[in-house]
Amino acid sequence: MSTARHDVPETDAFTRAYWDAAAGGTLLLRHCRACDRPHHYPREFCPHCWSEDGEWRPASGRAELYTWSVVHRNDLPPFGERVPYVAAVVRLAEGPRMMTEVVDCAATDLRPGMDLRVGFRDGIPVFHPTD
Repeated sequence: MSTARHDVPETDAFTRAYWDAAAGGTLLLRHCRACDRPHHYPREFCPHCWSEDGEWRPASGRAELYTWSVVHRNDLPPFGERVPYVAAVVRLAEGPRMMTEVVDCAATDLRPGMDLRVGFRDGIPVFHPTD
């Protein structure tokens, strides 16, 4: 039986900076020097102009709730222990959207456009209400 964790991504040489920063409580975004636009998820090329001239920059940590779904069943460990949980897409203040989890908020209190702030659980970015 496998003991692999499904909530922790495998890092590689390129994404190591992102995950190391997250483990230290900092959310990084990839920023394209050619078109001056940020993007997320971390990748070696810009999805806007295809340039490979990018750099890591700290994000503000602010976001607004774009959409969400309440997950009531998930058989993969450790998610089954967390149900129900809120899987969400947030729009970061810098512009890109990011898949994440909203924590510390009842699902009935969620609203589109709700102000959120990044936090970290075991080195994984999650978001919670700013209130």
